[in-house]
Amino acid sequence: FPGFPEGVMGPELMMQMQKQAERFGAEIVYDDVASVSLDGPTKSLTLGNGENVEARSVIVATGSAYRKLGLADEDRLSGYGVSWCATCDGAFYRNKVVAVVGGGDSAMEEATFLTRFADKVYIIHRSENIRASAVMKERAEQDPKIEFILNATVAHVYGDDLVSGVGLVDTITGDERTLDVSGLFIAIGSDPRTHVVHGQLELTSEGTIKVDGRSSRTNLEGVFAAGDVIDPSYRQAVTAAGSGCVAALDAQHYLESLPQE
Repeated sequence: FPGFPEGVMGPELMMQMQKQAERFGAEIVYDDVASVSLDGPTKSLTLGNGENVEARSVIVATGSAYRKLGLADEDRLSGYGVSWCATCDGAFYRNKVVAVVGGGDSAMEEATFLTRFADKVYIIHRSENIRASAVMKERAEQDPKIEFILNATVAHVYGDDLVSGVGLVDTITGDERTLDVSGLFIAIGSDPRTHVVHGQLELTSEGTIKVDGRSSRTNLEGVFAAGDVIDPSYRQAVTAAGSGCVAALDAQHYLESLPQE
């Protein structure tokens, strides 16, 4: 993230952002939003505790959720060798062996990026058909650090405190084997978190919230959206922050246009 020459971990960055927001008067409420009513001049949000919050403008920044493999120890080892973001965590695997699961452009991109640090990168895919574009596939195939393991699924992730290996199952023969790796990067896609606004805000064909051009405006007046919930491509903290700035300015301009009470 810009401004941190030595790098910064996600939780620390979030704490610093929270302190900055609170310094300027933001109130942080720790709860889920159970339901919303966004049509009309007054927007209504019902929290998990039953409390109702009303506002004249709402910014939806619910993010996206990376798809998981559904393995027994996947969540336990998340952040300890299991990752969904090579850009975020790749530097921790310098001179190590890692694996990437997936067969699309994102998997090829993750694997190629990881070769900057890792000595060896395995790409594991459940079939022989790599869905990635020809350019991305060729780039990965020509990289001497990358090896493809096709017709295989990851059935287990091993490790006590840190990932030490994965268990693979051949999708044709059913044979099992163990692959020693220090990191498992899962690149099988992500889903925007739009369930709470489903049926109220228009979505794109990719499932993200539809906004008006380069703005953050949605189909409902006074409702804006920002971050990964509108971005199917980049999904980086810095792009989400910039998107959040756009939404804040759009919301400010909208509120300033309303009749003064």
